[in-house]
Amino acid sequence: MRRLDQLLANLGYCSRRDARDWIRAGRVTVAGKVVDDFGKKAAAAEVRVDGESLDHPAGLLLLLHKPTGLVCSHEEREGPNVYSLLPPRWRQRNPVVTSIGRLDKDTSGLLLLTDQSALVHQLTSPKHKVPKVYQATLDREPPAGLAELFAAGTLQLEGEMAPCAPADLRLTGPLTAELTLTEGKYHQVRRMFASQGCIVLTLHRAGFGHLELGDLPTGQWRELPLDAFVNG
Repeated sequence: MRRLDQLLANLGYCSRRDARDWIRAGRVTVAGKVVDDFGKKAAAAEVRVDGESLDHPAGLLLLLHKPTGLVCSHEEREGPNVYSLLPPRWRQRNPVVTSIGRLDKDTSGLLLLTDQSALVHQLTSPKHKVPKVYQATLDREPPAGLAELFAAGTLQLEGEMAPCAPADLRLTGPLTAELTLTEGKYHQVRRMFASQGCIVLTLHRAGFGHLELGDLPTGQWRELPLDAFVNG
């Protein structure tokens, strides 16, 4: 249970000061009764604002089809970001909605967003080995034996203390490939191919764990249950 003014502010409705004005104005009810005490503690399920239930009080987990041109940072100086695609209220939540891992500005595809820090840790921790599937277009045909090299778990990227974990490479065409990773080093897919003389021209993440984009349009998102990875 939380104070009413804190609850509304944390869910992105307004500032705590404005929440107190809303409560004094009779816009907030608890268990069907108007309250005027902004310090009152209540369970989120019992609270209504203007007669409506609270917006995702338990938290958010979203699957977004990220377009190119957007970053996964909250820093405005880094340029337009993926959070601009979300409803304004969700962008004001505390804890903030953040990405589970990142896709760089020039990479498209499946991106998970949440305000649940435990879920971020679970899905980005190397020990959980959550597979991510990337589709790449290359500037030249990859050298022979590349799949075996990536699968061996011996490829050491410049600046890294440990070699890349074994990765599954499938060549889908003369200049296209699908790479499945279970870790997330900085710009890892691009760096792995670059280490063998291939430049990645386009990069798209098609899968994350058991999740896929399906027919979700670019720039759109869909909600997932918070326990989507319990048995995934």
